[in-house]
Amino acid sequence: MKLRSLTLVAVLIALSAVGAAVTIPGVLGTPALDSLPGFVAGFVLGAAPGAAVGALGHLFTAGLHGFPLSLPIHLTIAVEMAAIVASGAWARRRFGWVAASLWSIFANGVLAPALFLPWPGFGTAFFVAVVPQMIVASAINVIIAAAVGKALFATGAAAPFVSEQG
Repeated sequence: MKLRSLTLVAVLIALSAVGAAVTIPGVLGTPALDSLPGFVAGFVLGAAPGAAVGALGHLFTAGLHGFPLSLPIHLTIAVEMAAIVASGAWARRRFGWVAASLWSIFANGVLAPALFLPWPGFGTAFFVAVVPQMIVASAINVIIAAAVGKALFATGAAAPFVSEQG
């Protein structure tokens, strides 16, 4: 990875830590603006940097709130975030901004909580309670990230970091 890209990843990781403090009110205390920099990284730099920033962003938020669902659950969610951001990055390159944004909102807002349906202590009640908040939080993070990513490509600011334009 080029030094410029590595520096940008470091800045986005730092912004994830800041975004962790900006939570979206609701049933869960952990949805926050922590994934916005992860989605920017994924949309602009690619799957691997985005996955790293997305996973760390979730861990910052969970840690800031004392790992309310337990450390193992939050580590699982961090892996989910890595996969969601990476798949969003792939979708952006393959299908474009709108499809990638819709996929990322759906994956983070619906699929991620659905994976906890069979887990003891979670189930349908947890899913029904958290999905509305997760969809709103995901939409806020992804829409802003897509707007930032598109602006970086449109202005040419992304050019030093990627070889493929938006």
